[in-house]
Amino acid sequence: MALLGISNLSLHFGQRAILDGVNLTLEAGEHMGLVGRNGCGKSTLMKLVAGLEAQKPDTGQIQLARTATVGYLRQDPKFDPTHTLRQEAATAFAELFSLHEQLEKVSHDMADAAGDELDKLMKRYERIEHEIEAAGGYAVDHRIDETLHGLGLTDEFFNVPVTGLSGGQKGRLALAKLLLSEPDVLLLDEPTNHLDIAGRQWLEQFLAGYRGAVILVSHDRWLLNRCVDKICELEAGELVEYPGNYDKYRVLRAERYVAQQRMYEKQQTKIKQEQAFIDRYRAGQRARQAQGREKRLERFVSGNLIERPMELDSMNLRFAPATRCGDMVAEANKLTMRYDGKTLFEDFDFKLERGDRIGIIGANGMGKSTLIRCLLGEQPPTAGTTRLGAQVDVGHYHQTHEHLPLQTTVVDYLRKFVPNQAEQPARDLAGAFLFSGLEQDKPLGTLSGGERSRAVLAGLMSGGHNVLVLDEPTNHLDIPSAERLEEAIAQFTSPPSSYSGGTQQKSSDGTLLLISHDRMLLENMVDQLLVFEGDGTIRHFPGRYSEYIEYQQTQRNTQADAAKPKPAAKAKPKAADPKPASAKKSNNKSSRFGHMNQQKLEARIEKLESRLRKIDAELSDSAVVRDGERIKSLQSERETVQAELTPLEEEWASRAEE
Repeated sequence: MALLGISNLSLHFGQRAILDGVNLTLEAGEHMGLVGRNGCGKSTLMKLVAGLEAQKPDTGQIQLARTATVGYLRQDPKFDPTHTLRQEAATAFAELFSLHEQLEKVSHDMADAAGDELDKLMKRYERIEHEIEAAGGYAVDHRIDETLHGLGLTDEFFNVPVTGLSGGQKGRLALAKLLLSEPDVLLLDEPTNHLDIAGRQWLEQFLAGYRGAVILVSHDRWLLNRCVDKICELEAGELVEYPGNYDKYRVLRAERYVAQQRMYEKQQTKIKQEQAFIDRYRAGQRARQAQGREKRLERFVSGNLIERPMELDSMNLRFAPATRCGDMVAEANKLTMRYDGKTLFEDFDFKLERGDRIGIIGANGMGKSTLIRCLLGEQPPTAGTTRLGAQVDVGHYHQTHEHLPLQTTVVDYLRKFVPNQAEQPARDLAGAFLFSGLEQDKPLGTLSGGERSRAVLAGLMSGGHNVLVLDEPTNHLDIPSAERLEEAIAQFTSPPSSYSGGTQQKSSDGTLLLISHDRMLLENMVDQLLVFEGDGTIRHFPGRYSEYIEYQQTQRNTQADAAKPKPAAKAKPKAADPKPASAKKSNNKSSRFGHMNQQKLEARIEKLESRLRKIDAELSDSAVVRDGERIKSLQSERETVQAELTPLEEEWASRAEE
C-alpha cells in the first residue's frame, strides 16, 4: 500500500492556479525530486502534505497510510531556548526517552510484585522493550553524534545554547532533528542551504539508505542525481512525472518539449486552415458550410486547444572579454593569513594564468573568500605578496548585494552594461537571464534574493571583464537559473569537455575563479581545484571535481590497507633445534592453546581481527545505525569475538618472548 496518495489536488491564490489537478503516489523507499521554477508552488505542495498550509485546497485530497508519520524541514525552526545544541538534537528521541523511564518504573515495581500482578508487569515490560527497540533501541547517543558531526556541527558546539547559534547552525540543527526522527514520509525543502560539500556528501549517504518515502526539493543537481529515482516537475500548476534521476529528466523533458511543440504547430496549422476556409466562404453559396465549420472550430478551440509549451532554457547571447589580458593574471608568493589566532593559509604560492578555470572548495569558515580578497588586493595578508597581471579587468560577484541601487528597475540597471546603454539590448539581456514581461520593469528592491542574483550576474557576465571571480553564485538560484549561469560561463571561457548544457561555442580567453558548494557547477565549469584542507594547507588538484572524488576514495582505500595489521612474521628456527618454531608447542604447560602451533595461532588471530574490522565497519554504516536490532546483534558479536581474541593475542605475545 502507498504511504502517500494525492488525487486531483487544486489550489488557487486569487485568480492564479498554484496547483491544478495534481496527482501523486509514493511508496515506502521511493525517493522523489520535486523541481520547478522559484514561486511555482513546490513549498506550498509540501506544506499541504505536512498539514502546515493555512489555506485548504480547493479540490482533491491527500491520504496517508494508517499510522504513517510525516516530517517537514521548516525554514523557521522552533527550539527550546533553555536547551543546548546537543540537548535540542536529543529531543528527536523524546518518545524513546519516555519509554526508558516507563521501563525503569516497571522494573522497580516488579521488585515488590508477586502472582498475577507480577505477570502483568512482566508482559508490560516486554511490550515496552519491544517499543524501545522499534523506536531506536539503546544506540541513540551514537546516532545523535554521528548526525550532528555529519552535518558539520562538531563537539565544540554541543554545549552552546540554541539562542547563541548562527542562522546556518540553526538550519543544520533543524535538519539533524528531522533526520533523527525518521518519519515515514520525509519532506526536505532545500536541505543543503547551509551545508558545505562535506555535509552534502554525508546527506547523500544518509538518504541513499533511507527506508521511508522522500520528497526532495533542491537546487543541488548533484544531490538529485544520486538520491532520487523519479523527478516530478511542477509547471503551470500541473505535476509531470519523469522516471530516473535529474540527468534522465533533462533528456526526457527535452523529448517531451519537442513532441509538444510538434503537436502545437500541427494544431495551429489546422486552426489557420479552418479559419482561412471560414473567412473565404463566409458569404456566398458555401456560407452554411462555413458557419458549420466555424462552430466546430469554436468548440475545438474551447475544449481541445494545446497550449504552446514553455521554452526550454537556451542562451542566444555571446559573452566574451572586451580586452585580452597578459598571460599571468594573478600571482601569490608565500601568502599567509591568520585571524583570531587561527591560520587560514600559510606560505601559499599560486599563479593564475589566462584561460584558467579554477574552483575553490573547502568547509565553511576556512578562508576561501579571504584568499580571493587577498589575491585581488582587496585585503592585506598577514604575510606574503600578491600582484595582478597586465590589463586584468576583474568582475567580482560577492555573496551579498549591498551595493545595488534598489530603486532602479531591472532593465535600467542592465542598460549600463550594454553598448550605448540602449534599452532593447538591456531587455534582451534581462530576458536571457529569465526576466520576462513586467518583471523587467520591477525595482531591484522588490525582487527576491534569487532574482537579484540573476540581475547582478547578467550585468557581470556582459560587463566586458576578462576575469570572473564568482563567490557562491548559485546560492539563491533555482535550477533553470543555475543552468543559465553555466551557459553564460561556457560562452565566456572554454568549458571542460564534459559540459552538456546549451550549445558549445568557440572558446574565449576568459579566466574563471569559482568558489562554490554546487558540485554540478564545479564539475561542468572548472578543470582545476584549490582545496582548503583545514590545517592552513591549500592543495592544488589538476582535474575536475569528479576526478578529485575518485582521488579521495583512492587515498582512503590506501590508508585503510596500510592500517590493516600484518600477519606476524614466522620465527626462524634455531640452529640447534631440528623442528621449526611454528611446530613447537608453547612452553607454558598451563596454556589452553598449547595444542595450537604458531601457524594455526596466527591464522586464527588474523581471522578474528578481520571479523572485528567488518563489524566496526557495519556499526559505522548510517543504514545499520538506524536498525536497533542489528546494532544489538553486532555489539554482542563484537564482545564475543573480542573475548576470544584477547587470550589468543596474549598467547602469541608469550611465545614471542620465549
